[in-house]
Amino acid sequence: MQYKPTDVFQCTDCGHCCKGYGGTFISEKDLEGIADFIQVHKAQFISEYCQISGGRWVIAQGENGYCVFWNNGCTIHPVKPRMCKAWPFIGGVARDVANWHIMAGECPGIRTDVPDADIMNCVQQVLNTL
Repeated sequence: MQYKPTDVFQCTDCGHCCKGYGGTFISEKDLEGIADFIQVHKAQFISEYCQISGGRWVIAQGENGYCVFWNNGCTIHPVKPRMCKAWPFIGGVARDVANWHIMAGECPGIRTDVPDADIMNCVQQVLNTL
């Protein structure tokens, strides 16, 4: 069987991927798109909604541990960062499929009953489109 990305992951809108430290890295393009979407100047967006992690900008987490743009759903969904668009088809899985299985412990939409080679193929399919 040839698996498609939708065969190995179906988002349940649970928000688990929007919680926890580690951060959602944002590119300059993401930063500009989100700032425009929420109608703030780029400098204000950085000072109010970002923090530094690993020398790069990430979207800050609120006191509840969730992304500051999570409110029972993504409030910036049309312009969410590339990293969020890709989830769970991320580079960390492309480097080591064990990461897929680790993430599945928190994400009810991730299937683990698929051969690792097929998971890796689906990850590459998505990463090639972003």
